[in-house]
Amino acid sequence: MKDLFGKALLDYQSGNYTEDLITWSSVSGEDILPLPYLFRTYKEMPALEQKALDLSYGKILDIGCGSGSHSLYLQNKGLEVMAVDLSEGAVETCKLRGIKNAENINILDLKNTKFDTILALMNGAGMSGKLKDLTAFLSHLKTLLKPGGQILTDSSDISYMFEDEEYYLEKSSDYYGEVIFTVTYKGETDDPFNWMYVDFKTLKKHAKACGLSCKLVQEGEHYDYLARLT
Repeated sequence: MKDLFGKALLDYQSGNYTEDLITWSSVSGEDILPLPYLFRTYKEMPALEQKALDLSYGKILDIGCGSGSHSLYLQNKGLEVMAVDLSEGAVETCKLRGIKNAENINILDLKNTKFDTILALMNGAGMSGKLKDLTAFLSHLKTLLKPGGQILTDSSDISYMFEDEEYYLEKSSDYYGEVIFTVTYKGETDDPFNWMYVDFKTLKKHAKACGLSCKLVQEGEHYDYLARLT
């Protein structure tokens, strides 16, 4: 991939902000993702993200860290944080912002280390991309938890988008929350990638399958929620 997401973050960090990211998804079409939003402070974050940061403790792993806004806030509170992302540009941005431990790595390749808190925010519960891979994804995260550790993750139930398409919900072999995304920046479009919006009931089912307890922490204003897995 061209890592347009990372290029955009680096542009913003280095003062070359001239335009925003354009995203396209198979369920909602085209949308604008303002770059300043990705550099938000704690006070500018949605309530679910604030709650997740408030509940974070100990040694922390921030998966899909992006520009590192969550990691930076926690690090400034004196907590030990490791920020990881598939985007090289995102990791470089984190380092430029002062995050001490940021690595360009696939979370599935991270081993032989343990954390008290694992954060998977900004719809991080859907990071596996496909429902068939969710149990394995959560099982791997479980191997990275210290005894008594927690996974804090959020997502949304997008079934409301299909209220006029009951046939799709009832008959399709695909999970309705599975989507395809593309990112466009400065006239270039990156390769499509899979993502997933997973409803809480489904997340809880897959967590149970790998021996994790899943509790609803807080619900948002638009079908979104924060969950705690232990």
